[in-house]
Amino acid sequence: MGPSQPPPGKSRNLGERPRRRPDLILPIPQREFSYAVPLPLPPPSAPSNTTYSYQVHHHPVSLSELERLNRLGSGSGGTVYKVLHRPTGKLFALKVIHGNHEDSVRRQIRREIEILRDVDNPNVVKCHNIFDHNGEIQVLLEYMDGGSLEGKHIADEFSLAELSRQVLSGLRYLHGRRNGRRIVHRDIKPSNLLINSQKQVKIADFGVGRVLAQTIEPCNSAVGTIAYMSPERIDTNLNDGRYDGRAGDIWSLGVSILEFYLGRFPFKVSRPGDWASLMCAICMATPPEPPLTASREFRDFISCCLHREPAGRWTARQLLDHPFILRNTGVRGSYSVDVAVGRGGGSVTV
Repeated sequence: MGPSQPPPGKSRNLGERPRRRPDLILPIPQREFSYAVPLPLPPPSAPSNTTYSYQVHHHPVSLSELERLNRLGSGSGGTVYKVLHRPTGKLFALKVIHGNHEDSVRRQIRREIEILRDVDNPNVVKCHNIFDHNGEIQVLLEYMDGGSLEGKHIADEFSLAELSRQVLSGLRYLHGRRNGRRIVHRDIKPSNLLINSQKQVKIADFGVGRVLAQTIEPCNSAVGTIAYMSPERIDTNLNDGRYDGRAGDIWSLGVSILEFYLGRFPFKVSRPGDWASLMCAICMATPPEPPLTASREFRDFISCCLHREPAGRWTARQLLDHPFILRNTGVRGSYSVDVAVGRGGGSVTV
């Protein structure tokens, strides 16, 4: 299979538009090594000072039974703690979201939590329950002892293919739920991909996710991490103003996988931290490619993800049948990332 060549883009010259805020800058990409976890919200009709319980091996969990062991990380969404459920000895991650929320935000939260509570896939981080306690939302999550893959360098194509296979399996589940509710993540990036000691890679952090089939507003608001956004999401004039969130997730996956391979963010900009330069690179430049030293299959796999036209990108289901995935995952049976590698960077050993 030869490398797929994207057709010429329809992008406008963004340089012709005056920038409203020339002082805005954005790190490329952001390097805050936080423990990225899903951001579900309170269940419907929930009073603000109520504590909800979750069954762990038929034992109801109350907030008072959770012992905070240490802080795993902090971010704009809150603080995450490693916690122990004392009666069972089971470990969880507890995300604490500070501050009160307006009624309109809570209504949106309730809609999304109804979807996220029943998400059940081995490649998606499990949200067990919500504690809405004294105006502070606390989310009980599956604990991933290997942390995130942020800053990791994975040059081995066998390991990278297995990582890709697991993430694509999670995306296929989210994008094509059998109950008709298709979930778009909208913030796929290395820090939102977690790993555990069983070598399972899971998608995390649905704080900006949307449900395509049950939303009133268009799925095109400027949320997520701009460094991993697709061209048509940044410049809404592309693709005739239409935005396919599932195709956007595939673009973000392609950028992330190429970043793992290269050990650096794949887009080149004239000045680090220049927001306008970054947006122009994503919207106008030729999509980045692996070096010629990479295999033909891997180069084609990336081109199928980073096709400039959304309709030209392969779906998660199609990519799972790509030769890069089939040939490499057929040789190695399991993902071999060494989770003992520090979260701050370095090569992933195989």
